[in-house]
Amino acid sequence: MKRLLKLIKENRSLLLFLSLMLVFRSAVADWNHVPTGSMQPTIIEGDRLLVNKMAYDLRIPFTHIPIVKLADPQRGDIIIFDSKASDKKLVKRVIGLPNDAISMQDNVLSINGKALTYSPLNAETAATHTEDLLGINHQIKVAGISGQGVTTRQSSFGPINVPEDHYLVLGDNRDRSSDSRMIGFVPRAEIVGRSQQVVFSANYDNYYLPRKERFFHPL
Repeated sequence: MKRLLKLIKENRSLLLFLSLMLVFRSAVADWNHVPTGSMQPTIIEGDRLLVNKMAYDLRIPFTHIPIVKLADPQRGDIIIFDSKASDKKLVKRVIGLPNDAISMQDNVLSINGKALTYSPLNAETAATHTEDLLGINHQIKVAGISGQGVTTRQSSFGPINVPEDHYLVLGDNRDRSSDSRMIGFVPRAEIVGRSQQVVFSANYDNYYLPRKERFFHPL
């Protein structure tokens, strides 16, 4: 016991620093590793995202217990949440807000009766489109859209109503994303933060070499 107390005393500055760093990462900001392509083309495998954990709530460190509510997720936000339904941490885009009516037909979303518009990013391929999410433009990856190309069982659903304190989320890679179409609505309490930037990225297909062009890349 004496040796332990001596060791703690001799290293108290380091221990204080480590404790503060852990508190900071738990309650203020952290980074999140992305191992899959469910958010392509916006986020790619190997990206490390900066996660703002104070975007929506000030929480007791190391818990999901909120102290102060700062804001609510908005349509188009890229959120990080601890999904009980999938038993893992996920990164998805907010599509439906509480009380919204959402439907999808052949990968064309409708929100509160208004169909979204889509335009191919490249005339030579229809795989990547720009989706106008009621004024928020972002890219999605999809094999077929509006009856053209290949569609899947995930290509159509609804209409469904988003309940209070819940959100409907989708991956930008619409054909290869486990999102609200599988795990259901995301409870507000499961959302731990928002990401707007890539901090670092490693290329899994090239010996994990850093992708310098992805450093501090905005989302």
